Amino acid sequence: MLREEVLRQAEERMGQLTKPPRSLGRLEEVALRLAGIQGRLKPELGPGAVVVAAADHGVVAEGVSAYPQEVTRQMVLNFLRGGAAINQFALVADCRVLVLDVGVKGELPEHPRLLRRKVREGTGNLAAEPAMSREEAERALEAGREAARQAVEEGATLLAAGDMGIGNTTAAAALTAALLGLPPEAVVGRGTGIGEEGLRRKREAVARALARLQPGLDPLGVAAEVGGLELVAIAGVYLEGYRAGLPLVLDGFPVSAGALLAWRLEPGVREHLFAGHLSREPGHRAVLEALGLWP
Repeated sequence: MLREEVLRQAEERMGQLTKPPRSLGRLEEVALRLAGIQGRLKPELGPGAVVVAAADHGVVAEGVSAYPQEVTRQMVLNFLRGGAAINQFALVADCRVLVLDVGVKGELPEHPRLLRRKVREGTGNLAAEPAMSREEAERALEAGREAARQAVEEGATLLAAGDMGIGNTTAAAALTAALLGLPPEAVVGRGTGIGEEGLRRKREAVARALARLQPGLDPLGVAAEVGGLELVAIAGVYLEGYRAGLPLVLDGFPVSAGALLAWRLEPGVREHLFAGHLSREPGHRAVLEALGLWP
């Protein structure tokens, strides 16, 4: 939680620095928020960590992705080899990359940066059935928490999450729509680049998932019905990062949907969230607006 007295002192100090008032724009807001999170006037950041959560999705059977499902496993192997974009960003930013397998189809080789916590091999088809059981959602949430704890124990002073799962923008859209009470048209985008027919199928899949929801479900129950294993794990990463008192950076739409779930489970987590960017997915904007964050 933010230390209000430190935040007040940091604002006073900011006003005394040799620069025009507010001349550094949102960078000043970041500095002040970090001061409030860390409880010190001059916040400092050491090494960071990125937890890339990965899982497959049964909803790909609905033709919602431009890529086949086996790309999930291929990309996970690329993360482990250090060949993906996130590896390069992390290298520049002094961040360790951990890959969390909570539901990738097929076995993955042993690797020091791979956390093998597979709950099941992909979710059910959320358009026709529950994505997972309540117990599986709880296990995915705990897997994310465990990954965050490991990162903190290894010295991370900042946490980010990443995602990998062909079909997961459909799950992210369904989860976002369910948690925010929005129609499919407000949250469904083109993901990896699908055409008009694919977009129609994607909206229809989300609509069918939402129509199946029973009233009165709690946030984790909603996630079990329409979410993804990696999205729930991402919520766990942010919940544990919040418990550890760290600043937490968001990535794109699926990661932000996981953070939305974390916020619904623990409202205080929002104070520690920083939006890394805004993608072209309409659901991403809806999530950031709900969280009151700017990219």
